[in-house]
Amino acid sequence: MDEIRIRELKVKGYHGVYADEKDKGQNFFVNATLYTDTRKAGLSDELGDSTDYGRACALIREVMTKESYNLLEALAEKLAKEILLSFPLVKAVDVEVRKPEAPVPMEFESLSVKISRAWHDVYIAYGSNMGDSEEYIEEAISSIANDPEIEMVKDSQRIITKPYGVTEQDDFLNGACHIRTLMEPEELLRYVDRLEKKAGRTHDVHWGPRTLDLDILLYDDLVYESDTLVIPHMDMENRDFVLLPMCELSPNLRHPVLNRTMRQLLEMLDD
Repeated sequence: MDEIRIRELKVKGYHGVYADEKDKGQNFFVNATLYTDTRKAGLSDELGDSTDYGRACALIREVMTKESYNLLEALAEKLAKEILLSFPLVKAVDVEVRKPEAPVPMEFESLSVKISRAWHDVYIAYGSNMGDSEEYIEEAISSIANDPEIEMVKDSQRIITKPYGVTEQDDFLNGACHIRTLMEPEELLRYVDRLEKKAGRTHDVHWGPRTLDLDILLYDDLVYESDTLVIPHMDMENRDFVLLPMCELSPNLRHPVLNRTMRQLLEMLDD
């Protein structure tokens, strides 16, 4: 991926834990690398096809002077987020904030915090078989689409499917959506959990009836496991109510572990 680089941008700010830092201020230096595709701009020679680095510098200055932050970590996080939200062509960003005048009673050249943040491609499956299933799903999809840290790429059609696991229950209304998000996996999990709870979801019976079920299926090409989350979603290759919507959204998308496309997984399940 191509890069637009900003180096040693000097901005006076009022950031730090101590009152003196917030009162008198000091000089900060920002390094930023914006990862993007410059091919179209390179061929057209039109600013509208590029990311305006002048605007990016002005945005960095605005963020650094608008509010005061205790920690460089928080300042860097805010800078990365605003850059990614403000420039649609930027897919990822590295941000380093240097503090050469930090109040440390030792000789040093500079102290800094450097972070990398990016948009992530995520697929989420959803389902409901209690109450007004259509309304529960619509409210969840609306919340997802309107969240500032999420971009809705595509939502599948809804399908009616037989229950999986515990079969003595009503049919489900199922689907899936493709999103881009700035949230990290565990953050996204907590986010969808809040949407489930808002819909009155309880976890009384495994694979039992539910007002709303939201499952993170795929997150980029990540293979991840924690006490609360497994990516790719376990057993998705055996669920037609997952693979059918996924084939509508991205039939040629490959499962990062099984190395088969969604279409191939569905064909294998049909066989």
